[in-house]
Amino acid sequence: MGRDETETYITVPSLFRCPISLDVMRSPVSLCTGVTYDRASIQRWLDGGNNTCPATMQILRTKEFVPNLTLQRLIKAWSDSVGRRAGVSPPRGVLTVEEVNESLRRLSLEKDDEIRLENLSRIVRFAKDSEANREFLWKRKDFAAMLVHIIAAVDGGTRATAKIKLGLLAIMILDTIIKGGKERDRERLSKLMLTDVGGCLTALLLAIQRGNLETKIESVRVLEMISFDQKSKEIISEREGIVPELIKSISSETDPSLMEASLSFLITISASKRVRSKLVAEKTITKIKDILLTETTSVAVTEKSLKLLETLSSNREGRSEICGGDGGRCVEGVVRKLLKVSATATEHAVTILWCLCYVFREDKRAEETVVRCNGVTKLLVVIQSSCSPVVRQMAKDLIKVLKVNTSASVLSAYETNTTHITPF
Repeated sequence: MGRDETETYITVPSLFRCPISLDVMRSPVSLCTGVTYDRASIQRWLDGGNNTCPATMQILRTKEFVPNLTLQRLIKAWSDSVGRRAGVSPPRGVLTVEEVNESLRRLSLEKDDEIRLENLSRIVRFAKDSEANREFLWKRKDFAAMLVHIIAAVDGGTRATAKIKLGLLAIMILDTIIKGGKERDRERLSKLMLTDVGGCLTALLLAIQRGNLETKIESVRVLEMISFDQKSKEIISEREGIVPELIKSISSETDPSLMEASLSFLITISASKRVRSKLVAEKTITKIKDILLTETTSVAVTEKSLKLLETLSSNREGRSEICGGDGGRCVEGVVRKLLKVSATATEHAVTILWCLCYVFREDKRAEETVVRCNGVTKLLVVIQSSCSPVVRQMAKDLIKVLKVNTSASVLSAYETNTTHITPF
């Protein structure tokens, strides 16, 4: 039986395929190794705690990536050409500006939520295709306000499935467009979403509580984006349920990507003194202690946990909880991470110990725990390491304080013991 004359075979150039997903790349980005991946695929790889290039397995000097605009234009030209030549539509997800404008028009005028859902889904595909598409959408004066209105319409009493799906898609678009956005974009979105405080924050909290993993992560990232200044951080942290829910997300049972997003948000809002006190009162330090005492925690989660703990150590109640809670196990967790994870983690750990044992010295139990857990030997190695000059000086300050609680034999054994400690 012969092949149907309307059937078309399309050969995709291998250069256009993502090495991870093997699909045609929608938003190609290049790592420092020179290998290009689709943005969504490589972001998932990096969010999983990996620090290598998937194709070459080289250790990445930096996890930053750069949009490959040349390849993106080639893929767009090829997909348009395939559509014209074969008499079929371009590959799924490639929409024209005219089609998007029509979808936006119908989204704003249509009353039927199912039809609105269909049009918003098309806009999601368009936004995910490229950075240029996202910029096009964000520059439309009414676009952000339209999304905020859709999100605010979702509340705890909403039973309409289409309305809930609309809200989740709007959150997804905001996360896609504003991720890593400019300060003025964050400020604009923050003002829009916090004008009606109850609506948007209620919807985001519901998405975090009831959504799937991807939805939870997107919602947490949107919360972080709108935590623009001290006022917005305090408004968000005071919204009942948000902080406890995010603290609950930082546990060993949680997906690492959600843990990382939650920690990043908590770090952002902890810039406010009032919020720091709230985080301490909500037992955040207990959660961080459990993370630090877990050996299998990813590098990114460990770094962010230590960074948040460093911020909370500036609070008097926070220091008391770190030093005295559960027999000093939190301090033990900090010492464990010295020289074991990364340079960043070590620098945060040294800063925490410096704050507890040198600057404030309110609780001698912290110094005793550092000595008991072989912290002095590790700090001596830090002094000789490639850490920043400031951190090396902090380590020297700590040695001066801790030597009072350290036997001469420990210090004299430095030269023989440090050969067994390999940083990171």
